[in-house]
Amino acid sequence: MTTYTRTYEVAVRAEATLGEGPTWDAATGTLLWLDILGSRLHTYDPVTGRRTVRVTDQHVGAAKPRAGGGLVLNLRDGVGLLDPDDGFRWLHHEPVPGRRANDAAVAPDGSLWAGTMRYDEAPGGGTLSRLTGDGSVEVVLDDVAVSNGTGWSPDGRLMYYIDSPTRRVDVFDHAEGRVSGRRPFVGIEEGAGFPDGLTVDADGCVWVALWDGGAVRRYTPAGELDRVIELPTPRVTACAFGGADLTDLYITTARVGLDAPHPVAGSLLVVPGAGKGVAQPAFAG
Repeated sequence: MTTYTRTYEVAVRAEATLGEGPTWDAATGTLLWLDILGSRLHTYDPVTGRRTVRVTDQHVGAAKPRAGGGLVLNLRDGVGLLDPDDGFRWLHHEPVPGRRANDAAVAPDGSLWAGTMRYDEAPGGGTLSRLTGDGSVEVVLDDVAVSNGTGWSPDGRLMYYIDSPTRRVDVFDHAEGRVSGRRPFVGIEEGAGFPDGLTVDADGCVWVALWDGGAVRRYTPAGELDRVIELPTPRVTACAFGGADLTDLYITTARVGLDAPHPVAGSLLVVPGAGKGVAQPAFAG
């Protein structure tokens, strides 16, 4: 195992309450990321340094590029479509009192796998659902506490998934938009934090952000820990590869609940040359 310390850079210095959801938008050459509880959608261009911030009408758990332009948003009350001209419409509107959106990911077939959770993180209060561009919705998991990282192996045959309080990354067999054979992939030991967001690299290794663990870990396809990136702030939320060659690892962080947050807490961090990512599909809708 190799441990990397102090190799990160601050891509965007910010004070996000709950920074989340880094996503590389290849069409625009920008990194999308969110402040869920701040209801803000950020973009960052690593070439020019240009940044934008958009305030959303409600808490936003994820934002992913659409194949025809614009974004699909996992929002408190459902999943919505943001058009390139800034027009908005609901794809699936399902308000549930006390529940909000959390992480989401686009599958190899272009469907959106969107997670929810209760604000009080009650067990069984969240879901993981699969949505397609025509608005059809299928609840895949209906007994979730904090639906978090979701990602697929490079060949699309495996899906990795995190329900954070379980302290596990689980793996499913995946084929034609269906999953089966859920089983533990790795467990996070006591005192190392809780698994939050994840991304899968070109070698099939799984990178996991550790909430209250102050680190990002990489596990091989066999589930062996082989790399740790240590960070100075404990609430590390998610990670994704970006940049033109997908070799830079972007990491989001949070300030919520910290009495004396580190100066980089809530910022977007980057570890240049950390590995090699896989181009992510856009939402087919």
